[in-house]
Amino acid sequence: MLFGKLLPREGNFFELFNEHGNHIAEGARAFLKMIENYADPALRQQYADEVDKSEHAADRVTAEVNRLLHRTFITPIDREQIHGLINAMDDILDLLQDSSETMSLYDVRSVPEQVLQLATLSVRCCERVQHAVTLLPHLSKPATTEAALKTCEEIDRLESDADRVMRSAMSSLFREQADVRELIKLKAIYEQLESISDRCEDVANLIEGIVLENS
Repeated sequence: MLFGKLLPREGNFFELFNEHGNHIAEGARAFLKMIENYADPALRQQYADEVDKSEHAADRVTAEVNRLLHRTFITPIDREQIHGLINAMDDILDLLQDSSETMSLYDVRSVPEQVLQLATLSVRCCERVQHAVTLLPHLSKPATTEAALKTCEEIDRLESDADRVMRSAMSSLFREQADVRELIKLKAIYEQLESISDRCEDVANLIEGIVLENS
């Protein structure tokens, strides 16, 4: 059955996915700006507030998707897929916000290069997630199906890159950091940042399943 034939006469799930994806990308870029300007307390707080703003906006979209599921008789894709996808997307922004708050709560005064590298990879992953969800309404087109699968593969590769950076960062941390408190702080931050790309990979896996089932 062609994907286009499954489109409902009611509901706007794809528009909501797109809106959430925009919030993910905005939150990730704000987080990266926070890291890049970490030495400036005012700018650091400004961008941390933007991460919070994106997370709160995305929460509202998630709530609307769940409300819409209860009101819509025919959905464009399986209900479990909709529920799983929007919640997996929400997990990404939750982690971005958690990472921002952890750095503040742990009173991190400066960030090593590996934190910037992981934040940069997080942005690239989040932007690929944003792109992937924009393709969902058009999976009846073979070229779109191919593009969606390619984007999911790119997210997988970026997750592998983040994993390598995290392992290298951990190795350097345990070899070079003499201050136990700083070691504990940075270890937690590295793990959180790497988890962002893990959650992006979770979304990619869900999208790949939707693509293969509905194209």
